[in-house]
Amino acid sequence: MIPPVRRLAAVCVLGAVLAACGTAEAPRAAHPAPAHPSPTRPSPAQASPAVSRPPTLAPGPAGQAPVFAHAPRTRDKTVALTFDADMTADQGARAAAGERFDNPELIASLRASKVPATVFMTGRWAEEYPVQARAIGRDPLFEVANHSYSHYAFTDDCYGLPTVEPESMRADVERAYAAFRRAGVPDAMPYFRFPGGCYDGQALRAVRGSGVTAVQWDVVSGDAFATDADAVARQVLEGVRPGSVVVMHCTLSAAPVTERAVRVIVPELRRRGYRFVKVSELIGAVEGRR
Repeated sequence: MIPPVRRLAAVCVLGAVLAACGTAEAPRAAHPAPAHPSPTRPSPAQASPAVSRPPTLAPGPAGQAPVFAHAPRTRDKTVALTFDADMTADQGARAAAGERFDNPELIASLRASKVPATVFMTGRWAEEYPVQARAIGRDPLFEVANHSYSHYAFTDDCYGLPTVEPESMRADVERAYAAFRRAGVPDAMPYFRFPGGCYDGQALRAVRGSGVTAVQWDVVSGDAFATDADAVARQVLEGVRPGSVVVMHCTLSAAPVTERAVRVIVPELRRRGYRFVKVSELIGAVEGRR
């Protein structure tokens, strides 16, 4: 979960070309602002030829995972709403006691408004809510992407999150894909969002072996721990530009006003001429320009 403090300092943004994320030790990507061992997934080459492969980006410099934060700014008024389904590996007891890490009302609202979205899901969330994970993953309106298995940080000093050891980073990503498959989501996208949005060169190199593109954002909603839906909506509406990726949350107990904010955001962006797309469409648009 991304805390509701800090503002965007620096994100590796892929514009017309994949650029700047690429020194041997890339700086930790600050959030655009705070918002917060298993079978290996088959490689794209092993996928059935009958299934269209999702768009991916070229490898980053020095063998690092590529990083995507928004599409090149054009007149094409598209925007991707993304929702992090956070659940840390050690929160099972809290869920058993009734804490809600899901938000079915939000998903129902997106369906009712016919809004495509990308859900960055932790493996632990998929284990806790397998029926919901399967329903989201099989709904063509949505796509499921990877937010790690444990929601432990991939760098030190990441909003107080526990950390994953460097040698376990790739396994954590792949463990999440295994959890998705067990929940009935066999075709999760090859996109990965770092817990807390925190990463560095070591983390990018570690996850590269899983064949993922790291997906950040350029618009932070501020919905985490927020109590004012209108303030969340204003923050999104003030930040969106053509090609934007908006980060929000699908975790009711920690982001209780998200669904209400979405009911303001969606009609207003449509009024402004925006079209909602999934992250794969934005990445596909970038690849189409290469």
